[in-house]
This record gives sequence, C-alpha cells and structure tokens, in this order.
Amino acid sequence: MENKLRDVQLQWQLSEMALFLHFGPNTFTDTEWGTGHADPSVFNPTALNATQWVTVAKENGFSRVILTAKHHDGFCLWPSEYTDYSVKSSPWKNGSGDVVGELAEAARIAGIQLGLYLSPWDRHEETYGKTLEYNEYYMGQMTELLTKYGVIKEVWLDGAKGEGEKDMEYFFDDWFSLIKQLQPGAVIFSDDGPDTRWVGDEGGFAGTTCWSLFNRSDAKIGDTDASYSQGGDSLGHDWVPAECDVSIRPGWFWHASEVPKSPMELLDLYYKSAGRNCLLLLNIPPNSSGLISEQDVQVLREFNKLRTSIFTLNYAQNALVSASSTRGGLGDPRFSSQRVLEEGIYTYWAPNKNQTHWTLYFDFNEKVTFNLLLVQEPIQMGQRIIAFHLDILKSNGKWEQVTNGTTVGYRRLLLFPKVDSSQLRFVIDKSRADPLISYLGIYLDPFSILSERIGSNTISLHVNGSDILEQVAHNLSPYYWSTSLTKLKAKRSLQPQSRAPLWGIILNPIADMRSIEILNSEGELARMCLPPCVFNDIKDISRNTQSTSAL
Repeated sequence: MENKLRDVQLQWQLSEMALFLHFGPNTFTDTEWGTGHADPSVFNPTALNATQWVTVAKENGFSRVILTAKHHDGFCLWPSEYTDYSVKSSPWKNGSGDVVGELAEAARIAGIQLGLYLSPWDRHEETYGKTLEYNEYYMGQMTELLTKYGVIKEVWLDGAKGEGEKDMEYFFDDWFSLIKQLQPGAVIFSDDGPDTRWVGDEGGFAGTTCWSLFNRSDAKIGDTDASYSQGGDSLGHDWVPAECDVSIRPGWFWHASEVPKSPMELLDLYYKSAGRNCLLLLNIPPNSSGLISEQDVQVLREFNKLRTSIFTLNYAQNALVSASSTRGGLGDPRFSSQRVLEEGIYTYWAPNKNQTHWTLYFDFNEKVTFNLLLVQEPIQMGQRIIAFHLDILKSNGKWEQVTNGTTVGYRRLLLFPKVDSSQLRFVIDKSRADPLISYLGIYLDPFSILSERIGSNTISLHVNGSDILEQVAHNLSPYYWSTSLTKLKAKRSLQPQSRAPLWGIILNPIADMRSIEILNSEGELARMCLPPCVFNDIKDISRNTQSTSAL
C-alpha cells in the first residue's frame, strides 16, 4: 500500500482527543476577534493555574492540550523579544508572567503532550502586510516557541483573516521547514497539512466517509473546499488525516453569558469525530480568573463517565470468532480472527490474499443486546476498507442488516437502534486491497437517543431500545408547556387522530433543560437527554407559551 502515515502522525492519531485552550485579552473584553488595540492592562487573571488545565485534560481522557500562544489580536502569552504587546506589558505577575512557560511545565509534569497555536494573522504588528518583514517576524516568534518550552507535539496554524484586512503572503513552506527542523516530533496542522488537516467545519464532525488520504495540491490554506476536507480522497497521494475542532461553548473564548454543551452533545460529537477516523479537538476556554470554569469541568466529567460506562464491556470478547478465510490457515496464529479481540492496532486479522468476500462471524452462547459497533484498521498498513455492513441472525434463520458504513481507518463508531442476537457477522463489501481488521467491539450505549423516520410526518425516538416518544411533524404542534415551564406534554401518535399523551418533567431546567423523565404508555419511567433538534423546538415553543397553561 502507498501513502502510509509517518510515526508522528501515528502518535497523533493514537491520542484520539485533545483540549484547545483559547485564552488572551479576548477573555477579558468579551470578544472573539480582538482588534489588536486592547490595552495590555486588560490581561490580568487573578487565579491562573495551568496545573488545573492539564489535570482537567488528563482526568477526562485528553492526552494533549493546545494553547493559543498568539491569537489574531497579536497579543503574546509569552514574553516575546519581538514585541511589547505581550504578557510582559500586562499587570499579571507585574509583567513577569509566562502563560506558555507555566503550561509547558505543568504538561511536562503531568505527562500531557503540548501543542501551540501561533496565528499567522496579526492585527497588532505593524509589519503585517509587508511580506518579507512579517514572515521574518513570524518565524522569529515561532523559533522562540519551539526552542524555549521543551517538546512540542503539535503546531497549529490556520488561514483565518477578516475581510478588508491587509494583503499578506505567508511563506508556509519556509515555516514548515523551520518547524520540522526545531521540533521534528511535532505534527503540523493547517487546512492542507502537511501532517494533519482541518476537517472543513468548526462543528466538530467529519463526513460519514472520511479518508486519511488527501491531495495537498488540491487544498490551499484559507481557501479549501470544505466537503473535500470532510471526506478526504480515496485516490489521494498524501496521508493527511483530519482534525475536528469545536468549542464546548458557542464562542471560542470564554464569555460569562454562555453555557457549555451537554455531556450527551459531546458524546455525539465524539461519535462523529474520533468515531470517524479523526481526532477530536475540543476547545475548553479558561475564564477571566485563569481557570477552566467548574461548569465546563462538570460537563467533561460526565462526558468521561458516559464513555467509560459504554466502552468498559465489549460483548465480542465473549464470542467465538471465525472468518471466511485466514491468511496462513487456521494453524497460523499471526493473522487469526481472534486477533480482532486484542485491543490496539499492532495485531490484526488478515484474510487470504486476492479474495472478493471477507466476513468475520461472532457466535455468542446467548443473546446479547447492543447498539454500537467499533471497528479499527491497522492504519500503519494503510487505510483500505471502502464499504462494510453488520448483520444479525434472526430467529427465522435469516441474516438481517442492522447498520452499514464506508471508511474505517483508525476508529469507526456506528450507533444504531438497539438489537439483540446470539450471532452476528461483519461483512466487508469493498476494499482498496486485502482488508485488515485490528479490533472489533460490540457495545451497548444506553444513553443515546437515535432518531428514525417512520413515515413522511413522524419521527420515532429510541431510548434503551424502546419507542418512548414519537414526535409528529412540527406543524402538528406536539409540544405543550405549562406556565412554570417544568412540565412537558408530548403527544404520542403514528397517526394524528390517535393521541395517547406522554408526560415528562424537566430536571434542573436552568442548568440542563435537555434532561427529562418521561412516563411511557406502559407506565415505565425513562430518563432521556433530548437531542438538540428537539430541545431547540421545545425551547422555541417555551418562549411563545409562557403565559399559556398546558393543554
């Protein structure tokens, strides 16, 4: 296979999740894109604690942190020799502080990898717009960051620039060469790599098809086709896996008026980023005190608990595994089908060469209930699988498909309505070369709600595999609120004229309006977290019905 990844890219992929830390004057001025004219005196965190930042990362499954050492406003979080617009001109620690230095030391002690973002766009520096002078300035600052703070594992840069700003030519190739010279173990992130690429959106999700293969010649920093970035290119000449950046809050910098996403929303993003062959880069902005807000910390803890609960038990571990063929025969353990039960990517099942049908069979002693599939390829051998599906054996002796997908790569996660079966098969339908599977997991996610369209005007929501809430089309107004906004009445019906009501009680509606308990028609009480689309509908209706009693 061609286009194999390099070791630094493999180490990046194995890290799976990273925290982004947007911090600077914007944190104190309640802005997103600073003008570059804010007085340095605004930067004065009263309780900055970089140890807290890396502790939050480590305790919640994030092995890397990336800091905005300089954002678009040009303010430097280290005492740069190239400008006075930095922490040395602020009142914080009487101008003797160094945020980058404190984070680097805290990360080193905690064993957390460190990455740095150095914005090419600089709204403060007077040489910006003068091609030669600014490129020298930028490379000087890059040299400071990559020589004074120990091992740097990722250098993050982008092509962001506001409309009407000065024209500027960046010497990207020179920058990349400098980075590789000073920190050969670092991956470089940008719209076109060279090591990892932007996924094409800031929503935190990749395409359902996502190749690590990519043509850098078809991408340009600051001007890349988002759909191409999301999906990659099965015929690409370069190995440039995608990174999915998203903020836990609506903004990238901390704002007192904003609240974080819910743990369930983060789980959904995890499935659609790390679960689609990407790295999830989740922004957790420190507040104006210099700490990660307790509200955000609590969400991360709950998100971590969800993942731990779901992925602790792989039901496939209890199955007898067989395959349509095994390279070397059944007596050769190197490529045995049992290898797919061994965690990691360095052992794998391999079929006989030059086959056209590839299947793994799992036989359980009894029925198991599950709704989540995890598949991994040994990406050090390339990304091969183009299409696959998962079947269960029904009681009538016939196979029935429960889910299907396209690319796999390092990690593919697929959530589907809950099923139970004593036998299943994983079928690879199409592959670029002989497919290889390093790991396969079968799990139960009891928390997520999966929506299925039943007809032209009905959506069924599943919790724990049961239809507990069926939403009729929006124009039928299925939601009614009481004046206190604590009770929800949802009308349950496959046909509008047949209405069996369900009642739900909002739990803690201020901190988390997405969590409700619903009593279904069988008298069972189920707790559920509403998906964003339903939650937003309810929220919108609540604004218009605060003076209306429940119907």
